[in-house]
Amino acid sequence: MAFDPRQLGRSKADLAETLRIMRKRASRTQVWLAQRCNMSQTKLSNIETGRVTPGLVDVELILSALDAPPEIVARVSSLARLANTEWQGKRASWRRGLEQRQTELAGLEAAATTLRYFLPAMITGLLATPEYIRASLGHSPVDTSKTVARKLERQAVFCDSTKRFTFLLTEQAVRWAVVPHAAMAVQIDHLVSISHLPNVRIGLIPLGAVVGRGPLNTFTVYDQRLVTVETFTGRIVFQDARDIVEHLEVFGLYEDHALFGDEARAALREWARTYRS
Repeated sequence: MAFDPRQLGRSKADLAETLRIMRKRASRTQVWLAQRCNMSQTKLSNIETGRVTPGLVDVELILSALDAPPEIVARVSSLARLANTEWQGKRASWRRGLEQRQTELAGLEAAATTLRYFLPAMITGLLATPEYIRASLGHSPVDTSKTVARKLERQAVFCDSTKRFTFLLTEQAVRWAVVPHAAMAVQIDHLVSISHLPNVRIGLIPLGAVVGRGPLNTFTVYDQRLVTVETFTGRIVFQDARDIVEHLEVFGLYEDHALFGDEARAALREWARTYRS
């Protein structure tokens, strides 16, 4: 199915209506269907009214109980996948204020225990120096002063020893010169410092590492419940378990090719020296 952000707003209501119509056409009551799917009638009612978005497993149980034909299963499953996906446009973030996005990210970080970040092109705000953050926001057509402050405040999350962070960065992400060379050396030194934190792992994928799958997008996995994928014009939020599993598999592939610990720090120090020279 082609991705169209406009579909995402309609898909939840369409899915609810489709499932409700299918049940009625099959002449089944909510009580009967809920029992067959091993879920409460309240949950099924909330699904059919759009108050609750069902996961793909719920949808598959409902379709199976209603003996839906294969072509209907394929169509409704695609609709369910869209319903579990959210598009957050960058222009909408500008209108709301970029600092609001930082509040949302802080909420995601607070709710998660294991956080995984794949960074193929740039350094993320959690790992960035103030100068790097300001420069990376230079293209935004709005005042970014509050956003810079909020990004720096978010870095305090590293003090929570109950959380585990893994950052995978390509060599390009580390060495892309967002700021002048002297400031880039300071930024890379900052990565070395953070890598010594006991709950933070920084992995580097150097140029020349043979990895069969290309680094298409920046993405973050929060535990095993949510993935955000960044694009130039916004971000996609996946909550479908299958999408989450696939991103975890891709992350694991890249992790197997990364340098960690002293090897990573040695590479970072060499790249910082290059900028200082």
